[in-house]
Amino acid sequence: MTALDEIPVTLIDGRETTFGEWAGKVRLVVNVASRCGLTPQYGQLEELQKRYADRGFTVLGFPSNQFLQEFGSDGKIAEYCSATWGVTFPMASKVKVNGKDRHPLYGELTATPDADGQAGKVKWNFEKFLVLPDGAVHRFRPATLPDDPAIVALIEKSLPGEA
Repeated sequence: MTALDEIPVTLIDGRETTFGEWAGKVRLVVNVASRCGLTPQYGQLEELQKRYADRGFTVLGFPSNQFLQEFGSDGKIAEYCSATWGVTFPMASKVKVNGKDRHPLYGELTATPDADGQAGKVKWNFEKFLVLPDGAVHRFRPATLPDDPAIVALIEKSLPGEA
């Protein structure tokens, strides 16, 4: 368990839990939006979920309307993600990822620098944080696709067994 694991999370169905529900897994945390040009990344996120879930991996979607591209209600978001993209990975209730009211998980994750050494606020929808079981965090900006070789290599290196 890491300090991140104690952070509360409300799931899209209203269930209260903590980030620690997925402790010990490789977790790909992504701020998602239903009406963004990057929304097709949902398909790649779901493919990663299907490919690696049995080995201790999960995607965790955190819908956010901070860039004005998400539906208003959790119900509409859940319906869209299921019907359009077949999403099976856990989804949180809609959150803020920047500013004084940002979700506490993003308060911690945004301290992690990206490949260029830049930490700080989330720049756009579909920013990715790969949280390893030991608590190490790797940050990937929105243009990096979920199935990018750098992300896949980290996932595979951190999971037990063979692909």
